[in-house]
Amino acid sequence: MWSPLVVLAGLLALGTLAHVQSRARPGRGRGSNWWDWCFRGIAKAGEPNNLVPMSPTMVYMDPTAQSSLRRKQRRLVRENPGVILAIIKGANQAIQECQYQFRNRRWNCSTRNFLRGKNLFGKIVDRGCRETAFIYAITSAAVTHAVARACAEGTIKSCTCDYSHKSRGAPRATNGGGALGVRDWEWGGCSDNIGFGFKFSREFVDTGERGRSLREKMNLHNNEAGRTHVATEMRQECKCHGMSGSCTVKTCWMKLPTFREVGDNLKDRFDGASRVMVSNAGSLRPTGKKSRYNFQLKPYNPEHKPPGTKDLVYLEPSPGFCERNPRLGIQGTHGRQCNDTSIGVDGCDLMCCGRGHRTQEITVVERCACTFHWCCEVKCKLCRTKKTIHTCL
Repeated sequence: MWSPLVVLAGLLALGTLAHVQSRARPGRGRGSNWWDWCFRGIAKAGEPNNLVPMSPTMVYMDPTAQSSLRRKQRRLVRENPGVILAIIKGANQAIQECQYQFRNRRWNCSTRNFLRGKNLFGKIVDRGCRETAFIYAITSAAVTHAVARACAEGTIKSCTCDYSHKSRGAPRATNGGGALGVRDWEWGGCSDNIGFGFKFSREFVDTGERGRSLREKMNLHNNEAGRTHVATEMRQECKCHGMSGSCTVKTCWMKLPTFREVGDNLKDRFDGASRVMVSNAGSLRPTGKKSRYNFQLKPYNPEHKPPGTKDLVYLEPSPGFCERNPRLGIQGTHGRQCNDTSIGVDGCDLMCCGRGHRTQEITVVERCACTFHWCCEVKCKLCRTKKTIHTCL
């Protein structure tokens, strides 16, 4: 959880980044720049010259920082006090989940070069490949998730819990769940506000993606797929009330899935992503807001079915990730750890691209034999263990 001062420092640091954003290439759809300023600001947080004396409960958006956002994004931040914290939290969540999902892949969602004035994910996002599709989907999903949760937590002044379910009432039992026509549970509690989160993500993340080119249609589709995975995985949670633990009254509310569940589902869609091209029926120049999402991409292979709303789509094959490619920000797999007993993508044969690997034994010092002492201390010993690691040549 980011402390208010850390977030404050991150936001103030953004003011120095406007000149970096001006050099961004417009070809990939200009709406994606938001993740760059989020992370550069976070990374600079804590530097002494970025901290200013303010109350820890206050967060101030420096006017110069807003110049790195588009006009509509600045307006959305202004009209929804507190939402900037959710956006930053969501962006951080997205990169952590991306790196977790691809930790055993040749491309591991590296962001190591972005502090040197480069794009957060490298220039891979200029290519319409599978990896770019996942980046757009996971970042869009993360903003949706973080904003919907922040509404329920009361940290965004313009939204609250979602109480719309209460007005619709609860289903009535028909058989097995109580007497016919008698409600066996009621809506209550605080539902995560997926409606507000979904709408805000559309407005904020998709800004600049007009849908006038095939690449912008790809971006819009993947952004929408990320949001849809969050919305459709909402689940009902209930709590019983009554004497001695009985369930005389049960109240239920809607809760967001964990972001790990969203990441797992999007990773599955990445593995089955569809290569697409625009259909003859799809206009490249939509005339209204609704039509921006009302298009059908047809599969590159006519024997494949058209992509669904949850599917990820891409336009071109992925570049090779075996060798270092500074132009695209690809680190290569030299020096990466691999599993010599696996035949999967994390195995040394595939991870090392046939170059072979080095095996070495290292000594690791770890805490062990931990015991709890009343009250309230945990004491551990330090144990030395030998481990065998394999790294790609």
